[in-house]
Amino acid sequence: MDAQPDSTQVPTDVSLVRGGPFHRLQQALGLLGPNRWNLTRRIIFFIAISWLPLFLLTVLFHPEGLLPLMRDYRVYSRLLLAIPALLVGEPLMEGRFRTVIGHIRRAGLLDSSELVRVDTIIARLVRVGDYVLPELVVLLLLITHSLTSYRGLIDTSPWLSHRSGGELYLTAAGWYAVVISSSIFQFLLGLALWRWLLWGFLAFKLSKSDLNLVATHPDQHGGLGFLGLTSAAFAPIAFSATAVVASTWRNDILHHGAHLMDFKLQGIALILLIAVIALGPLAFFIPRLAALRRQGILEYGILGQIQSKEFHDKWISRRAGLEPEFLTAPESSTLADYGNACERINDMSPLLVDKGSLYTLAAAIAIPALPMVLAQIPLAVVLSDLLKALR
Repeated sequence: MDAQPDSTQVPTDVSLVRGGPFHRLQQALGLLGPNRWNLTRRIIFFIAISWLPLFLLTVLFHPEGLLPLMRDYRVYSRLLLAIPALLVGEPLMEGRFRTVIGHIRRAGLLDSSELVRVDTIIARLVRVGDYVLPELVVLLLLITHSLTSYRGLIDTSPWLSHRSGGELYLTAAGWYAVVISSSIFQFLLGLALWRWLLWGFLAFKLSKSDLNLVATHPDQHGGLGFLGLTSAAFAPIAFSATAVVASTWRNDILHHGAHLMDFKLQGIALILLIAVIALGPLAFFIPRLAALRRQGILEYGILGQIQSKEFHDKWISRRAGLEPEFLTAPESSTLADYGNACERINDMSPLLVDKGSLYTLAAAIAIPALPMVLAQIPLAVVLSDLLKALR
């Protein structure tokens, strides 16, 4: 059994994002530094190994497919949009998680014994994040997916396939796209979801801790409003997934006669799935905050009854002759302050949703979906409808 560490033994700059064999491989290649993400270097590197060989293989073996390759939005969405977005999302996710952990310590949300317990959980999650098994599982899942679904990716695009004996077969560039390029995107996406799962487990454990919550906290979330900032860390994952899915639907609209409304149900399902995953860790706190609100209403209601009755008896029922003293009486300001406290409790929300983070998440879904919409509806019509909606 692991020894219970003192809270000072757990570093304040712990990371649920760094670690694992893939992270160590990037460090060995000089792509990552101990305290540096080297985003520009890593983005160039991953674009070079995922997109550049497609270009070279097409030029060498199927030059007639070069122009279709340069026009294939599916390639750009995966390799030039989704992969860089996932790389950018790593430091964003790490920064938000560190902010949460640091704020929990500074805000006094946990007593010393509970803080030791949470530090132990964080230390274990850091070790789990460094294991080989999770990344191996992600790798096996994407290999299985590629082997069982790659035939569905073959279409008549000349850079991707060639016809022989009436059958379509992958070109050299097509095989590279399926085996290497798509796998890089899927692996990075799988790792990002795995890191998000670690945060979800930490959120679950925090929700079960003995938190020092106050129903009258100004953030209207009992003092946990800062947790709503974490949902913005999921925006790069949402952006990359939406970009890839929307590019496939866009291709079906442009080349296979599909209509935008054909993907209505799938689009709703995608939005709901992203919302559930992004906001799911925050849902663990809903029962706790709902109970805190009910408790606050009851407790402050008792005090309010006593205070209001005393105020009424003194200044309403027996006010004769005391009117000049009313304006300077301390009871007036006390009653007003108490009313503000009760109003905060009534306005308290168990949903830990930060509006700024929610807008960021919505933009991460809407922006990469725009090219799919423009494949069906002209830009002028979209802008006209937006202007009408603003009137």
